Amino acid sequence: MNLDHSNRRTMRAARIVAPRRVEIDEIAMPEPGAGEVRIQVDGCGVCGSNLPLWRGRSWFHYPIEHGAPGHEGWGRVDQLGAEVDSVRPGERVAFLSNRAYAEYDIARADSLVRVPAITEIFPGEALGCAMNIFRRCGIEPEQTVAVVGIGFLGALLIQLAVAAGAQVLAISRRPFALQVARRYGAAEALASSDPTAVIARVMERTDGSGCPCVIEAAGEQATLDLASELVSVRGRLVIAGYHQDSPRRVNMQLWNWRGIDVINAHERDPRRYVAGMKAAAERVAQGALETESLYTHGFPLENINAAFTALDERPEGFLKSWIQPRPNQASVQE
Repeated sequence: MNLDHSNRRTMRAARIVAPRRVEIDEIAMPEPGAGEVRIQVDGCGVCGSNLPLWRGRSWFHYPIEHGAPGHEGWGRVDQLGAEVDSVRPGERVAFLSNRAYAEYDIARADSLVRVPAITEIFPGEALGCAMNIFRRCGIEPEQTVAVVGIGFLGALLIQLAVAAGAQVLAISRRPFALQVARRYGAAEALASSDPTAVIARVMERTDGSGCPCVIEAAGEQATLDLASELVSVRGRLVIAGYHQDSPRRVNMQLWNWRGIDVINAHERDPRRYVAGMKAAAERVAQGALETESLYTHGFPLENINAAFTALDERPEGFLKSWIQPRPNQASVQE
């Protein structure tokens, strides 16, 4: 069964052809193989990890694959490959792939997670990432937890930590992001423009001991440095930010002296991603995770370059950009 009754043989797909240059091409429709499904893509989140590829680095080779590196896709099952009986055409799903900046995509049937009925936008991989990071934080009730860097991921982690009973200290350079943190229950929101003042305030709140768990969620050298200073002796530093643009320096003397546990919280096992996506879907369906207000900047596929630019520049009010591939969809910025 095919949802598009025009029997299309081609589709539109984005392709990064050079640094900061994305083109839209008409290419052949993909066909699902055994154990796969074809999905009519409703949307795809734009991930911070995409930025280095869009900005350009000497080790990347252009043009890249059509639809890449879109990996936060959701849509409707369009066609089943052989040996697939776990889903039906028309079901709304989030999925794992790396080619979702396109009108259609292919995914393994065992990577699909049903989208909660209460939401239209569901970048499953990104939401699952937040759930997996939170699981590895080991947060306990009444702990004081610092979240350094409040974007889409940081805002989700604040909600999860508050729901777990933690006192959350939110730290960001953007006043808007600090407002978001307060709305989600942060006990205090601190501007990162003065790191010395932030460290002093956190130590004041924790009687000089620091936080037993600090989550670094911005992916910058400065935020890594600040987060390290806030961790207590035998505390946990959770790296949630994407540190992919260049090597990082760490204060190993500090890490060693305090005996902190450093956790790189990104998963690479697809089964872990799917488990996180399912956990996120359950939370959203229960109303236990608010996500709708975090999707701040939507763009049609032909304006995907503007979506990358918004992620790069982070204008006032920005938290998450996303792509809608089909032109008849609403709620996008022209």
